[in-house]
Amino acid sequence: MKIIPIVPVPIKEVEMALFEERKKIYPRSQKGWFSSWRWALVFFTQVLFYGTAWLTWNDRQAVLFDLVTRKFYIFGLVLWPQDFIYLAVLLVISALSLFLFTAIAGRLFCGYACPQTVYTEIFMWIEKKIEGDRNARIKLDAAPMSARKFSLKSAKHFVWLVLALWTGFTFVGYFTPIHQLTEAVLAFSLGPWETFWLLFYGFATYGNAGFMREQVCKYMCPYARFQSAMFDKDTLIVTYDTERGEPRGSRNKKVDYKAEGKGSCVDCGICVQVCPTGIDIRNGLQYECIACGLCIDGCDQVMDKMGYERGLIRYTTEHALTRKLDSKAMWRRVFRLRTLVYGAALGLIILAAALSLAYHVPLKVDVLRDRGMPKVTDTGGIENVYRLQIMNTQETVRSYKISVKGINGAEIVNATEVNVGSASAIAFPVRVRIPAGAAEVGSTRIRFTIIDVNAPKVAVTEKAVFLVPK
Repeated sequence: MKIIPIVPVPIKEVEMALFEERKKIYPRSQKGWFSSWRWALVFFTQVLFYGTAWLTWNDRQAVLFDLVTRKFYIFGLVLWPQDFIYLAVLLVISALSLFLFTAIAGRLFCGYACPQTVYTEIFMWIEKKIEGDRNARIKLDAAPMSARKFSLKSAKHFVWLVLALWTGFTFVGYFTPIHQLTEAVLAFSLGPWETFWLLFYGFATYGNAGFMREQVCKYMCPYARFQSAMFDKDTLIVTYDTERGEPRGSRNKKVDYKAEGKGSCVDCGICVQVCPTGIDIRNGLQYECIACGLCIDGCDQVMDKMGYERGLIRYTTEHALTRKLDSKAMWRRVFRLRTLVYGAALGLIILAAALSLAYHVPLKVDVLRDRGMPKVTDTGGIENVYRLQIMNTQETVRSYKISVKGINGAEIVNATEVNVGSASAIAFPVRVRIPAGAAEVGSTRIRFTIIDVNAPKVAVTEKAVFLVPK
């Protein structure tokens, strides 16, 4: 038996990076239907964000989340911590809306209304205005440092910083009255937490929109990772028609490309150049795609120049593409059971929330019995002391009448009417007395009723316990 010696093979070490090295993307400007919609949403969201903070309502800021006084003002509505349920409802509505829109048409939120997308678009517009179009920016970055390059870069970053700090200032203005915040900034007397959040939010905007851009969508946003769970073959997505487009290749406009065995794609690369995340949609749907539709605008523009039919890249569904469904058949499948369930659930929750707000009682009452022992009066009556807290959520001074029921002859010994200031609360003791023998020894349920004197429909009833000693 021949023994073959085993010769050890040297192991070659291979160094691998955990993340792909970033290649800077220079998106090309593109005009078209989807581009116009994106800019319309950019304009709308920013007017809403920057403008709402300066609106007034009843001589105060229209939308203000005052954490110090624990009051949340939303135009004519004043919410207190006890109304936390509305925040939960808002989060549920937001989640269901996201599920519904994603199931119907993919990542519409990402492409048109996500703050990362919106501010990246604004920052790139500033970059284009200062440094030039795509080719000019590529040449500028490749050129050595010069006085011109330094001045252009400095101007761009200065404008970015001003916009970012203004964004942080506006954000803080929703939690500290913005006029008060303005005075504090001009007087260099900002508080510590206002300073922190203004700078934090400002520099987050500057870093995310100015530098990280598509990296936030690729690596930081969780939505890109779980979107596949909300997609199916009847979800509208940005799709390249492979059957029509392949094989791709350049050609003369006057030559019959079909006779040459080519598809409609001229391999111009514009769909890649306009993509803000730098993907090639011709390779199929990728998680980096934010469904902005700019590749559709770019491709349609090339199809028009070549005299070809539009729609080589279009919004469609996988089933519509593979089964060659017409528009009506595709839309019938888009509004399927999943989307109908999401829509019905969303509609019911919105309706319930709207009705709750419409019939929202602008009066809140808490009753707490004093821990002291009941007092026996000279005539044999029994007194219990309670602490009442009355919250007036209206922005006018209100008068409330207090009464008690549940035991025959029960009465309030001290004041039965109180005034509560605008959007404020008061707490005070209330002495309740019953005649001798009106209730058995032990505890008996009683009810306090608080009624608005000038609006009797505004009333709250709270339960309490009346103790009778042995």
